[in-house]
Amino acid sequence: MSDAADVSAFLTDGDRSLHILFGSQSGNSEDLAAKIGKKSATYGLEATIHDMDGFDLASLSGMSRVLIVCSTWGEGEQPDNAEDLWQAANSEGAPNLDKTHFSVCALGDTSYEFFCESGKQWDTRFAELGGTRLVDRVDCDVDYEPPAAVWMDSALSHMAAVDGTGAFQSAMVEPIATAIASGGGVGQQTKAAPPSATASAPSVDAGELQEIMEGDRDLHILFGSQSGNAEGLCALIAKKAADYGLVGHVHDMDGFDLASMSGMKRILIACSTWGEGEQPDNAEALYQAATGAGKILTNTHFSVCALGDTSYEFFCQSGKEWDQVLETMGGTRISDRVDCDVDYDSPAATWMAEALSRIACVDDSGTFNDELVEQMAQFAAGDSASGASGDVATVSMPEIQLEASVFRYDADTGQSGMDTWACTIPGHYSIMDLLRSLKATQDGSLTFRDGAENDPTTGVCVNGRLVLPGMTRLCDLVRDKGSGAKLRIEPIAAYDVIRDLVVDYSSYDNLRANSKPWFVGGHREGSYVGKVVIGSMDAVVATELHASNEIASPQLLHAASDSVPYNRSYIGPAMITHLWNRSCDPRISDKSRTAIIECLAATNGIKAETDFASIHRQGNFGANAAKSMLDAKTAVLSHDGYNGRHGKHVWWYTWSIKSSGKVNETTLYRTVLGPMGLLSNALSGVSARMIGGFTRTGRPMFNELLGMVAPPAGIGKMPKQFNSPVANHHEVVSIFNEMDGRF
Repeated sequence: MSDAADVSAFLTDGDRSLHILFGSQSGNSEDLAAKIGKKSATYGLEATIHDMDGFDLASLSGMSRVLIVCSTWGEGEQPDNAEDLWQAANSEGAPNLDKTHFSVCALGDTSYEFFCESGKQWDTRFAELGGTRLVDRVDCDVDYEPPAAVWMDSALSHMAAVDGTGAFQSAMVEPIATAIASGGGVGQQTKAAPPSATASAPSVDAGELQEIMEGDRDLHILFGSQSGNAEGLCALIAKKAADYGLVGHVHDMDGFDLASMSGMKRILIACSTWGEGEQPDNAEALYQAATGAGKILTNTHFSVCALGDTSYEFFCQSGKEWDQVLETMGGTRISDRVDCDVDYDSPAATWMAEALSRIACVDDSGTFNDELVEQMAQFAAGDSASGASGDVATVSMPEIQLEASVFRYDADTGQSGMDTWACTIPGHYSIMDLLRSLKATQDGSLTFRDGAENDPTTGVCVNGRLVLPGMTRLCDLVRDKGSGAKLRIEPIAAYDVIRDLVVDYSSYDNLRANSKPWFVGGHREGSYVGKVVIGSMDAVVATELHASNEIASPQLLHAASDSVPYNRSYIGPAMITHLWNRSCDPRISDKSRTAIIECLAATNGIKAETDFASIHRQGNFGANAAKSMLDAKTAVLSHDGYNGRHGKHVWWYTWSIKSSGKVNETTLYRTVLGPMGLLSNALSGVSARMIGGFTRTGRPMFNELLGMVAPPAGIGKMPKQFNSPVANHHEVVSIFNEMDGRF
């Protein structure tokens, strides 16, 4: 029983359910569980993903296939969402798992003593309860993706070999793995499958969509890119195209055969603008050829996404030119062009959804079926049989009972306060879903910015955290799923409130305009690619530039600073990060780089930021921003010759730290004395004490009141972090601020 037909029959016979449980603190385990669920469909498995929080332990006894993905928190502890289930699994009433086949992927960090401890505990406990381990546990370090991918393929092959009655057929593992590797399996096709009728989606006429899904479904996506943004967007479009029954083909404009366009029914273009309205290097030759090509696109539908920067005079000029020339060549515009600024993600996503919904309704003959656009959009969103095809894993989250308190402000009366509602709502709902539900069912006057899930202007403050409500789920914010769960939703600080949760971003926009964030290119090395010269850039530098600019919402980042609400002239962390990123770009001119440093060194620049800690704690984008701001501050201090209040403190503080290589109480206090402090350290034997490590006790920072009476004798039993190498400088600055207050 090893040929493709037999494998396919095996993978579709009987119960094919797969249950994936995740225990996650930071989201990595949950993300990995979602990937496993999606890929499992290829193996003929019907995956359901379960958050361990609220999961019914007793139901495990009836599950024949279970995969666990669990991270470790702190010193070998279970993640918050897994703790209750772990306690239940170790109770006397834990179920018998003699019918359950399982495997565990443990995520951890080798820098901790109890590496992957939580995953190891689950692996051991499942075996103790009678479960059958099909694949050995894998213990993954911080860079977990490669080992997790290997484990995933092996685990899914073995889980798929559990037949419809729940019995493991070891002889089927290799044939299944071979069939999947060669492109076989269930639900794996070279083109997206057309929809079929289902009772759950009567609004979609599967018969009509079936007709336009037949024949040629190719979508050709061309990119003109200088920095890589347009290319990345095209890759995303190609991936998304499969949801619309399209087969995406991404083409670099450089070297593209213009004549081949005449046979293409569907074309999307994403193009950036370079310099003063010029085509990107890789697009120039094709554009020149297209301007004189004549009407060769009479059976082609197209749309264009233009990327640019409003700080330039010829904003999105290249995209505008492509939009015009495609029409001149006889093409039919299927969707209006969108012109995107530097923060292009949100408008580009909106354009992508509309353009794909419409261009997917172009049939094999090249005819556009306008009446099917809405149905196509529903099909792509999963409202049709796409959910039944196994392409999308079901995420099962229990309902949460909570009290939602929302800030209200009436500009007409000047009154403000909090409205509180008791809610029962699924845990996988986003904050945006909650707000929409409250507006629809409780108070139609509730006002908030509604938009796409990644719209950077929709930000709110939830339980003290700055979030984009469309991208933040309730289960990620509410750990107490009982009746005591509470959410406090407020407008983000640093902006004037217009009404309820809506704030006025004009202050940020004005600061951005006044900081003159223009890009002025300079001369740099290049290399010939074909007949054109393309500027070159070191791959590491390019990666760092893109990584430092990965900010989901500049408006949120601006509000992350504790200084902004009290200093409205301060340009804020978002602009500082943006300007610093520009100054690090090797393509920029020396004159422009100097102007940026001078802008950062101004009184309303980086020196106006009192503490990076409030920024650093705002997730990944905050950590990236804090790192960029630290680098910017270092550059500014160097530019000023370490003069002024900021510079002198940093100068002597740095030398004090360099004397020992560690941070402790004596360094913190005596740094304020500058050279006198250094001399005192040397003469008093404190430096020797510091080097000898006599303060490494991990005890409280102050020894009762003695530290206030006779420093430094009464000080010295400091937390472990003070006696470690200086790496996270923003934390050092925060400590200094707390103890001295003059940095």
